[in-house]
Amino acid sequence: MQPIHITYLNRLDIEAAALSDMEMLDAIEASLGMQGRGETVIEPRVHLEPRAGAEGHFNVLRGWIGGEIDAAGVKVVGDFVDNYKQGLPSEFGILNLFDPRTGTPRAVLDASGITDMRTGAVTAVGAKYLARKNSKTLAHIGARGTAYWNVRLLDKLFDFDTIRVHSRRPESRDAFAERLSRDLGKTVVATPDWRSCVEGADIVVEASRLSAPEPMLKTEWIKPGALVVPYGTMSAVELSLTDIMDKMVVDDWGQCKAGKFGSLRAHVEAGKLSEKTLHAEIGQIVAGLKPGRESDGETILFWHRGLSLSDIALGHAFLVKAASMGIGQQLRYA
Repeated sequence: MQPIHITYLNRLDIEAAALSDMEMLDAIEASLGMQGRGETVIEPRVHLEPRAGAEGHFNVLRGWIGGEIDAAGVKVVGDFVDNYKQGLPSEFGILNLFDPRTGTPRAVLDASGITDMRTGAVTAVGAKYLARKNSKTLAHIGARGTAYWNVRLLDKLFDFDTIRVHSRRPESRDAFAERLSRDLGKTVVATPDWRSCVEGADIVVEASRLSAPEPMLKTEWIKPGALVVPYGTMSAVELSLTDIMDKMVVDDWGQCKAGKFGSLRAHVEAGKLSEKTLHAEIGQIVAGLKPGRESDGETILFWHRGLSLSDIALGHAFLVKAASMGIGQQLRYA
């Protein structure tokens, strides 16, 4: 047997490869289009809760992308909300890529940053198709890792006049607003409460970190014609939120309709979000098979739980760029 090597990209390698904003957006948009055309396989995520009472769990995501990527992938990412007390990020992840024809392992990548980036890119690409083109006010709830890329990549596409952010801890939201203001070159306002952040915004992203479901985001605050993107692990929205929506879009219905976690879990269980009420998966819209926003007056909801396909696509993009720059290590497997 010929020697088998695995390409390993650690966190420093990922940072050094430094995909541009548009490289990220293009990779994710292309993968969503492939999903819409049926050129992928995705299995609903599963969860591992290691012990009773732990403030966190592991997500296991699995999928395959064809085309020039042609890779199967499995990502395992921990989600532990109290990590900040130890000075740690809430999420640590590893992405494993395999040859889908032989099962040979190809690569192992630090997926903590990739998780943040691909989540932000899916939010932004969703908004590209579902938000009003003239959206000028962004409201973002939550300041965890994915939050930065949500705001940064949305602003890349929309160049907002007003960006408002809020999170539970003042030190967290203030630091988040300061970092965004510095990196985006515009004022980002940290608000003291949910309402002052959300009310009147054109795009509302809810990425809160609740320990149990609680309706913190009120339906009455949503502006007609807005795009609402809730994706917290625990629901922070009212059951009535879906009642005001003209269209509801998800990333993958198979995983959205199953499992115990997710911002719209109660809406699925109550029948408010179902195959009958669902407008489309975002991949179908990106592929041109179903329409996205059709008028400025539509109020639209986009719920994405996170796709293994997005991790694989972005991981592949990092591997290609890292190889061109001589970044990474080759580990002997066999």
